[in-house]
Amino acid sequence: MPLFRNAQFEISIAKPSGLPPPSGPEIAFAGRSNAGKSSAINTLAGHVRLAYVSKTPGRTQLINFFRLNSGALLVDLPGYGYAAVPEKIRRQWQGLIESYLKKRESLIGLVLIMDSRHPLTPLDRQMIDWFAHSGRPMHVLLTKSDKLSRGAAAAVLQDVRRALQPLGPQVTVQLFSSLKKTGVEEVEQVIGGWLAAEFGFGAPAAAVPVAEAGALETKAPDQGT
Repeated sequence: MPLFRNAQFEISIAKPSGLPPPSGPEIAFAGRSNAGKSSAINTLAGHVRLAYVSKTPGRTQLINFFRLNSGALLVDLPGYGYAAVPEKIRRQWQGLIESYLKKRESLIGLVLIMDSRHPLTPLDRQMIDWFAHSGRPMHVLLTKSDKLSRGAAAAVLQDVRRALQPLGPQVTVQLFSSLKKTGVEEVEQVIGGWLAAEFGFGAPAAAVPVAEAGALETKAPDQGT
């Protein structure tokens, strides 16, 4: 069965003090508001509304935990960088995200969502530079790749790969499209490797070579958050 299928909602928390006791390895999903994080999670889970998709960026204000069949947890973090949110709320979200990423011992890796048309924004770079120092693996999904031509998608992939190469093999990159449902197997291979290492069975699956993560096709209407 696919890694993320049949994920079940477990709990939402609004502040660090509400974090549940660790009960399995956790894979966090983070990204700039409107980068396609919720749509990516729904596509991976094969569920239309597992994660909330809003036409208004910045609506997700909670950390949401979803239990996978393996016993691991998918952790959906609030989107960052939405300017229309009041400064007080932005600081609250930032504190919530930072507290989780810095202190959560059961966190084994981060999936970072970036819009393939606008990758490596200053906030994305800040997140990457900060999390890379944790020593945990990070996998970058370049979402909405269906909106680019095949050549343009391949060029973006190569550019992001080149920019992140100094961080070493713990940071991997691929193209992804929720609309076309392409890139799902690559994500499962990488995250499956993390879980294999954590659960102690088999050899970790090799990370998908970023240069080979399939370039996607034609442009299509906008997808959700």
